[in-house]
Amino acid sequence: MRSLRLFDGMAESHIESILRVSFLQRFPARVELVREGEPADFLHMIIDGQVEVYSSHCQRETTVSILGPGQSFIVAAVLLDRVYLKSARALSPSRVLLIPADTVRQYFEKDVHFARSLGIELAVAYRGLVKELKNQKLRSNLERLANWLLVRNTETGAMSRFDLPFDKKVLAARLGMAPEVLSRSFASLAAYHVDVDGSSVHLRDIDALRKLAHPSALIDDPST
Repeated sequence: MRSLRLFDGMAESHIESILRVSFLQRFPARVELVREGEPADFLHMIIDGQVEVYSSHCQRETTVSILGPGQSFIVAAVLLDRVYLKSARALSPSRVLLIPADTVRQYFEKDVHFARSLGIELAVAYRGLVKELKNQKLRSNLERLANWLLVRNTETGAMSRFDLPFDKKVLAARLGMAPEVLSRSFASLAAYHVDVDGSSVHLRDIDALRKLAHPSALIDDPST
């Protein structure tokens, strides 16, 4: 736990004090971790596994983001002592470090290195939100799927073959479309030599897919 980037540069005594009151818990897949509208009691840091951040309204639900090891949620609610604006559930069996919200606020004021790390977490989350807004507003359903496939291919070693990391219903919500629209989009991508068999994807012509997708570093590159 001491190697988490959240604790970079912090005094050892401060890290020890935070960890002493925190909880490292295991959660099975599909367990709800936080619920929107409830008070922010903890800052959650993912140690391993995947977590889906989502929101619902009037019997409709959408995926906001998929988080993995080393990422945290939901910093803004914790620092402002407000309710969660999003819910979160484990997509796969996960280990999560739960840091009490009052402890986070205490050391945010007390330790400049901790405050800096939290500031970076907020900045990264903000930039991710801007990129997602651009992705949703400036691209068609087919373009969003094509770009997601290109990014996923890069993440998995650029071998042009990979398995979907979660089921298609979650992917559809992540891309802002209904499951049936995702199915039609995958069918349309056959013309660009994208083969899909269950959860297995084979990109047989990367250049053709890239011409359709028009990838942009200002939307798709996590390092920008």
